[in-house]
Amino acid sequence: MFNKNSRSGSTEPAKSDPAPEPQKAASKPATLPVGQKHAPPSIISTELTLTGNLTSTGEVQIDGTVDGNVTSRSLTVGEQGTVNGAVSAETVRVCGAVSGEISARTVILAKTAKVNGDIVHETLTMESGAFLDGQVRRKTPPAAGESKVSVLKPNNS
Repeated sequence: MFNKNSRSGSTEPAKSDPAPEPQKAASKPATLPVGQKHAPPSIISTELTLTGNLTSTGEVQIDGTVDGNVTSRSLTVGEQGTVNGAVSAETVRVCGAVSGEISARTVILAKTAKVNGDIVHETLTMESGAFLDGQVRRKTPPAAGESKVSVLKPNNS
């Protein structure tokens, strides 16, 4: 930032190109219902262990360990994440391990999921390779022509 002039021993600001003008954002902001604020997800990181129940009205991502029940609007259990307790949410995506009942409108078990417990759902998606040791029950009877469970084959790309 400063250059030292060896002849005079003084410092003077270095000459630099003018700062470029900030670019305008290309994407439009997310549209939310009136009166609702967008909040980032709450994250339990890999080096964190939480003992006790976890309750949130928003989105939760667990990459560490939770020893207790989890209740939220949306829950993602990452590949390194572990939940030892019941899970209740609108949407649950499991990539890690859950030992306890999962109750949600939508449940997605990724190929890396390991679930020991029952699943109560309206919609269940289970990728090939996911592990489930428990019973699966639907919250409401399926509509005519609607499938109860879908199994996805992994992409081999």
